[in-house]
Parts: sequence; structure tokens; C-alpha cells
Amino acid sequence: MTQTTITAATTDNPVLSIPPAAPAQALAYFGASLAFHADVSDVAAALAAGGDPGFTVVDSRSTQAWDQGHIPGAVHLPGGRIPQLAAELLDPARPVVVYCWGPGCNGATRAAFALAGLGYRVKEMLGGIEYWLREGFAYDTADGAAQRPADPLTAPVGADACGC
Repeated sequence: MTQTTITAATTDNPVLSIPPAAPAQALAYFGASLAFHADVSDVAAALAAGGDPGFTVVDSRSTQAWDQGHIPGAVHLPGGRIPQLAAELLDPARPVVVYCWGPGCNGATRAAFALAGLGYRVKEMLGGIEYWLREGFAYDTADGAAQRPADPLTAPVGADACGC
């Protein structure tokens, strides 16, 4: 692997004080990022399309958090119980998309790490349940199904997709 030296540009511009990566480096970095991460809207679209989405959604939070609200159809597998329960609850041949609370929580990252260590192909859902709810997608609770209106700062108003 080639080591790259980043040198500071001669500018006071904080965006360009460290120059952008070369296109080949950017391609490798962003390609890797997409291999490791899934977007909330993409997960929701795949689940809403009907049929088998080709992956299993895993909620890695506590039982109390699960009861408070979770993605419909998700498997509940608390992060601390992954070594004991993963083989019982998950198909090792099927990719897993794991989530936790949100961007301020690294529980999904820890869960993805544990699952990868057990041989599972895994992606982390960026934004967690927080952004699932903020984007207005339906969720299940201990008391039944629920849904909140979409937050206009996270989802387009009156549109099915963001266009990105």
C-alpha cells in the first residue's frame, strides 16, 4: 500500500489548508465508506419495496430502548449479547445492517465490530433510530405501531426522496 504525505497548502482558507485527496484516493475512501455504512432513507426504501431486502436489520440497544421504539421487522440483539445470541438470531450468509440510538452513540459501531468479528458481513446504519424517527418513518413500540411527522431539517417536505 502506498503511503501518502499530506502537506499544508499555502492558504488561510480552512477548507483548502489541507488539499483535497487525489481522485483515486477519494474513490477508494468513499467506496470503502459506502461498503461500511447505509443511509436511513436507503434502508427504509429497501424495506418498503416489498419482498426480501437482502439484509437483516439489527437493533443493538437495550430492551427498554427497543420497547420505546424500533424499526419494524428488526431483530433485537443488544450489543453486549452479540457473542451469545448472534448465531441463534442471524443467518451468517445474510448481510446485517445494525443501528443504535443515533450519531452521538457508537453502540452500532461496537455492534458492527462484534458481528464482523464473528464472520458476519455488516453495515452500520448512519443516524440510528434518531434519524429513522426524524425522517418520519414508521416504528414499532411495546404499545404498537407509531409514526411522527418528518423533520424538515432532515427530510424533504412533500417528497418521497431527497434526490441524493
